[in-house]
Amino acid sequence: MSKSNDVVKRIKRATRRKFSADEKIRIVLEGLRGEIGISELCRKEAIAASVYYKRSKEFLEAGKNGLTVRLHQK
Repeated sequence: MSKSNDVVKRIKRATRRKFSADEKIRIVLEGLRGEIGISELCRKEAIAASVYYKRSKEFLEAGKNGLTVRLHQK
């Protein structure tokens, strides 16, 4: 790979927007509410739809796992 490509990759990584856990949850919940379309939400938040769907899946799985563990403890 050329040095210019390496430089571009490093710049992209360094300037990539980092979302807090609260921001990720807010975005997923906004999408689940369904008040606006997912594509519009992703444009508004400047994320790829694949990122939204990955986070949504992780969010729902975590909730499912939390409920499963809690039910087995009772």
